Amino acid sequence: MNTKLNILVWNEGVHELNNEPASIKEMYPNGMHGAIAESLRAFYPDATISTATLADPEHGLSEETLAGTDVLLWWGHIAHDQVADEVAERVQRHVLGGMGLVALHSAHFAKIFTKLLGTTCSLKWRNEGERELVWTVKPSHPIAAGVDSPIVIPEQEMYGELFDIPEPDDLIFISSFAGGEVFRSGVTFSRGKGRIFYFSPGDQEYPVYHHPQVQRVISNGVGWVAQPQLHRQQPEVTNPAREFFPA
Repeated sequence: MNTKLNILVWNEGVHELNNEPASIKEMYPNGMHGAIAESLRAFYPDATISTATLADPEHGLSEETLAGTDVLLWWGHIAHDQVADEVAERVQRHVLGGMGLVALHSAHFAKIFTKLLGTTCSLKWRNEGERELVWTVKPSHPIAAGVDSPIVIPEQEMYGELFDIPEPDDLIFISSFAGGEVFRSGVTFSRGKGRIFYFSPGDQEYPVYHHPQVQRVISNGVGWVAQPQLHRQQPEVTNPAREFFPA
């Protein structure tokens, strides 16, 4: 993998602006996006890693920015409806053309995620700070490289089945919770030329993005979805002449 990637970490940033929860400034003084970006710099020291939020012009996701982005990481929770439709459509076009997407935690309800997957992406949830165990069920996958099984997360929001997503290309991680629920917490999809990795741990109320094993999973996911040498163009209808390819 060419580590000279252009990586953009996107976070709606609403929790940070509203100081909700009150502990968020202590856990993430530079925002969750800042913490994720900083952890990625340790894995990709030669990469260009930047951040953007909902409040930025065009949400920080202009055509020029996306054209120069190999991997987009997306964190959202309470402001999905505030993402402009034209921006979501722009991101979708770039993913179909080959840009990698890593969707984190409540990004399962992001406009871009539901547009790409075509289902409700609904699930069960309960936020009581329960222990989460993230079990590797496909250790041969590159995203599972060097990852403990299970990853032990002392406190986390519970996500549970049924998770209304299409059948994933790869089921890499399954989480179990102290309350008894299970969840497909690490899955991949391909859409057009693009690769997508969804990883659920990372609620705003807990310092999950400081967990070394969570950081490793996210960095592995970035490496897997990245296709920096791919010509960026979404699939389109063509009408070639007969026998256009020489025998």
